[in-house]
Amino acid sequence: MDAAIGFVVAHGDTVDRARLSWLRTGAAPQPDVLTSAEIGQTPDGGWPAFWAGDVASVDATCFRLAELDDLGALHRPPARKALDWLVSRQRGDGSWEEDESLAAEAPEWARPGDPEATYYLTANAGYWLSVAAGASGPGTPGGPDGAGDPAHRDAAQRAAGYLAAQMRPDGTWPSYLLAGWLAAATLYRQTMFYESARMQVVLNDRLATMTPGDVAQLAAALRRAGLADDDWLLVNARRRLAVTQRSDGGWDSDSGDAFEVHAALAAIRACR
Repeated sequence: MDAAIGFVVAHGDTVDRARLSWLRTGAAPQPDVLTSAEIGQTPDGGWPAFWAGDVASVDATCFRLAELDDLGALHRPPARKALDWLVSRQRGDGSWEEDESLAAEAPEWARPGDPEATYYLTANAGYWLSVAAGASGPGTPGGPDGAGDPAHRDAAQRAAGYLAAQMRPDGTWPSYLLAGWLAAATLYRQTMFYESARMQVVLNDRLATMTPGDVAQLAAALRRAGLADDDWLLVNARRRLAVTQRSDGGWDSDSGDAFEVHAALAAIRACR
């Protein structure tokens, strides 16, 4: 962990280092750091992706919520507004798709009308609504007991129902690898433990072939969802992180060098 911390300090930006401080000690970020992390939010509450122009994206909004979570900022108005926006974008069957106007620009994992993309976006949005349903802080709907906003909780439950209904008999899912751990975490958070466990078995079988960045994200998501520190899947994930860490303290990311700091932060989140 010391080497991973050093990697983030050496290669991260101001927001990344503030995320590190929050993860390590719970130190509150400076106001200008929060402003930087929250910048670019559209009036309706979402954030656009780099490929989406000015149209808010489900995928990009979930990515921004992940950064804000690492800053202890899910209770702040921008994050709550983003969560409200996710609720407003949920479809009748409990799923999410990107806006149809983005069909020509959206990458494969976010393409409207693509079943794999729909499952992934539903797992992603459902995960953050599940996490936020237990978040508390000044001004958080639901009060300090961590109950969260009932609308967010209900949307997360509907998302979990959709994810469970799409699962195959062998515990696999009809989408990308990362959709699996987001779905498993969402199901676990929504107390659908049997369905989550079936997916966790599949994820464990795939650990050996996952990139280190994926292993870090998997472990971080499941820890954040409440999986016990000594759970067998998390123990195996940490072992793989230990043997794949580079000498500079970082891990390879299949998303490219620019995301290696995010992978290191995810590993710290998973192992702290």
